[in-house]
Amino acid sequence: MKKIVYVTGCLGFIGVHIVQKCLDQGWFVHGVDKKTYAANLGMLEVFSREPNFQFWEKDIKDLNTLWPCDIIINTAAETHVDNSIASSKEFIDSNVYGVHNLLNLITKSKWKPLLLQFSTDEVYGDIVEGSHTETDALKPSNPYSATKAAADMLISAWSRTYGIEATIVRPTNNYGCYQYPEKLIPCICKAVIQKGKFPLHNQGTPRRTWLHVADTADAIIHIIKNDLRNQIFNIGGNYEESNLVVAQKVVKLLTDSDDITPYCDFNFTRAGQDVRYSVDCSKLKSTGWTNHQEFDKALPSIVDHYKWRFTSIC
Repeated sequence: MKKIVYVTGCLGFIGVHIVQKCLDQGWFVHGVDKKTYAANLGMLEVFSREPNFQFWEKDIKDLNTLWPCDIIINTAAETHVDNSIASSKEFIDSNVYGVHNLLNLITKSKWKPLLLQFSTDEVYGDIVEGSHTETDALKPSNPYSATKAAADMLISAWSRTYGIEATIVRPTNNYGCYQYPEKLIPCICKAVIQKGKFPLHNQGTPRRTWLHVADTADAIIHIIKNDLRNQIFNIGGNYEESNLVVAQKVVKLLTDSDDITPYCDFNFTRAGQDVRYSVDCSKLKSTGWTNHQEFDKALPSIVDHYKWRFTSIC
């Protein structure tokens, strides 16, 4: 059966991969995006050639109409932690008020689509050992993760009060092509290629679990096809490492040396820095999904993507 889906934030890093996966399924996609600084405008040209794609230039907090649809996949969000620390207003507008508006639209709609909400592993806060499960308390550490946790709580409340159907996913650090260069891997690539320096917070000691965006997109299709409603799922990567080691690997691919000191500014300390994120994704894996991409095998082609991108704009 052909599905009709909304993908909000359709020009963002995760959004473009979700849109492509949905189109590959033969589904009709309403893409919604307000075209922020992080939008992949080139992908809009690609998607606009697809007969099953319709684009709406809108902020989700200002969206006032829902066409008939089965699912709303909400990837729209402000995501950069440092930006949220500098100024949280846009994060509250998009991540809280935007979700609130989507909930109201769903509540009032005749067809009651499923809301598939992108949250983050950061809502749990950090964990020194072990991994968070979906039933753990939310303890966000910064304004970004606080707004995502607030959205999760709104969705939970709307589900109970108004009976809307919703599934929340909490992925770990995503990596892949088409990511804005405020994020670690493309940031390093841009700095090395353009003879600058990239910031490495807290000497690179924070540890993250890396999840390829292709595995994330596969998880979303899996959840939809298996009709996994009214649940929360962690989506975990299969590679955990310190930011320092990840930076060394990227620099080595670009320069054939793992000495990052010529390219790195170590004088950055993030307020409220989380030392480690880790989630247990056995719940989702028990339904048949798994993460296939291997970090060290995927990284060279991703670095080549950014090498081409940042060399071409020098």
